[in-house]
Order: sequence, then structure tokens, then C-alpha cells
Amino acid sequence: MGRRTLLAGAAAGGAVAGAVGTVAGAAVAGACVRLWSSVLPRVLQGPGWQRTNHAGRTVSLVEGPAVVAGCGVAVAGSPAAGLAALAAGGLGLWDDLAGDTSTKGLRGHLRALTRGEVTTGALKVIGLGVVGLASAAATDRRVGLGTLAGAGVVAGTANLVNLFDLRPGRALKVTVLLGLPMAYGGGFGAGALLGTAVAALPEDLRGERMLGDTGANALGALAGALALEQLGTRGRVVALAALAALTLASERVSFTDVIAGHAPLRALDEWGRSAA
Repeated sequence: MGRRTLLAGAAAGGAVAGAVGTVAGAAVAGACVRLWSSVLPRVLQGPGWQRTNHAGRTVSLVEGPAVVAGCGVAVAGSPAAGLAALAAGGLGLWDDLAGDTSTKGLRGHLRALTRGEVTTGALKVIGLGVVGLASAAATDRRVGLGTLAGAGVVAGTANLVNLFDLRPGRALKVTVLLGLPMAYGGGFGAGALLGTAVAALPEDLRGERMLGDTGANALGALAGALALEQLGTRGRVVALAALAALTLASERVSFTDVIAGHAPLRALDEWGRSAA
């Protein structure tokens, strides 16, 4: 009975420590995002930092680097995950500033390759795979089936969050939904993910700024890398299969149309946006 009591006490203590770590990570990351969100617009100006959103409105891409800074805070609690977010954000920044926007989607990049054209998007996909492999290998400290599946999870999640960045607030809400299951006992890294997403929401929902590939790839890579810390080989394979299915579905089906056709999804998607 005494042993059970000790185990229960240890589990409760671990849960409390994890919760405290999560709150701390969220607070630090959120403050970091808000700080850079106020500083970067004064520094990063010009046409290269502007995009036209779905409504035809010109918005700023400075949210992306601010989000990368917030994600980078996760290094303090989950070094492999935090570094994956920073690297993925760097790849996204390169694609945002130097990419050819005429080529869209996985199919578009593959078609370009068959014509002998190597797009920045295709190189980014390869780069995300390398980032995912490095993150999974650092987490596992070995290379096996689980590590290879983990590499796909990191790269696939980075791409998935980017696929949802088509309406104000949508990708950030998806990030929060991905981060919530990891928050229990997840510690500082999970808190950094949630804090970053929540802190970036106000301007994003108002349609003043957008994540771009920079912020979306960083958030997705961080979420995927943090998931590796809690998933075994089987869980990683299942997650990779789900990510592959969603990615392939996005080539044929509009996520925006699917969301619009289902009332609960539409309500969640529009929450906060119309009020703004």
C-alpha cells in the first residue's frame, strides 16, 4: 500500500510540475511574441513583407518571424523540438521572401520537377524532411522505424498547419487544438506552443497580419516534434498515415469548402473573426 501511495504521489507531483511548466512556457512565449510583434513592424517593411489575403486586403508577414521567436522559446524545455521549429521557420521565411507563388501545393511542385524546374517549395519540402529526421533522431538518440516515421510526422505537421493558413486565425486555432492534448504533463515546450499561438491570434483574426510559411511551418514543426516525445513507434506511424491522408486530400478537396459545409467546424473557424 505504501508503494502505491508513493507512486501515486510521484505521478501527482509530475502532473503538477508539468502543469507549472506548461503555464510558464505559455507565459514566456506569449510575452516574446507580443514583444516582437511590436518591434518587427518598424524594422521589416516594404513590398516583400506584404501579401494580399483572401479578401483582397494587404496584410503584413511580420507575424511569422514573431511566431518563430515564440516557438524558439521551447528550446529551454525541449531542445530538439525548439530547434526544429527555428529551422522550419527559416525554411518558411526563405520560401516567403524568395519563393515563386505561381506554384502551389505538393502536386504543383511535383509537376514543376517533371518539367525540370526546382521550386523553392520543393526544396522546402526536402528541407522539412531533413529537419524532421534530425529532430526525431535527437529525440530518440538512435535511428529506427519510429525515428523515420517521426521525421514524417514533423515534416507533415509543418506542412499541414500551412495548408490551414487560408483564413484569419484558422491555422492558429488548429495549432491550439494540436497543442491541447500535449499540455497535460507536456511541460515548457507544450506551453510555448500554446502561448505562441494564442498571443498571435488578435492581429491574425483582425486580418492585419498573417503567419505566412514562416510562422505556419514553425508552429507545425514544433507541434510535430513535441508529439514525438509522447508517441511510440505505433503512434507515430498512425499519426504519419493521418497526415499523409490529409495532405493528399488537400490536393483534391478544399478544406475551406469542407469547413463551410459543417456547422460546428464553421462556427469554430469563424469565432472571433466576425466580431473583429
